[in-house]
Amino acid sequence: MSELQDFQKLVIANASQVKGLTIGDKAPDFTLPNAMGNDVSLSEMLKTGIVIIKFYRGEWCPICNLDLREVQNNLSEIKSFGASFLAISPQKPDDALTAKEKNNLDFEVLSDASQKVIKAYNLQFDPGEDYHSRRDLTLLNGNGLKTLPVPATFIINTSQIIEAAHVEANYTERMGVSEILETLKVLVKKS
Repeated sequence: MSELQDFQKLVIANASQVKGLTIGDKAPDFTLPNAMGNDVSLSEMLKTGIVIIKFYRGEWCPICNLDLREVQNNLSEIKSFGASFLAISPQKPDDALTAKEKNNLDFEVLSDASQKVIKAYNLQFDPGEDYHSRRDLTLLNGNGLKTLPVPATFIINTSQIIEAAHVEANYTERMGVSEILETLKVLVKKS
């Protein structure tokens, strides 16, 4: 087994206790700055329809960037269901802007530098000393914290209830756009 695979297994093991919020839970409201420093709140966004939130590790994460690009490539279809999309990382607004520009994203990329929202959604974890010896999160994260969010996707209805949740310790596995679209189809039929 390669050193990288061993490293990935260790990070996944350190995240394995994180379960996140689940279907039926009320999504905690929040207000966070976007890439331009303007405040965006969940409750305000829910006034216009369903909100999809993806928590990601940061613009430095190649898997996160691929995941966000997949959303961007299907954003018009997501919006056709009256849904909006938010991406949240523990980085500063400047890094959110970098992620937005690097991936040509037309949705809000928010900064949770204090990780209060990441904690509220039960996603925060410490990847471990081996990880810290390889990557200095204090330089990458907004408030210099050594913790990350477990990558997660939540689909939240206009009553602020989580209709779908994907929280996965294996950071290479994400809720794909096809699953998001299937969930949106079901929710639109129900309403």
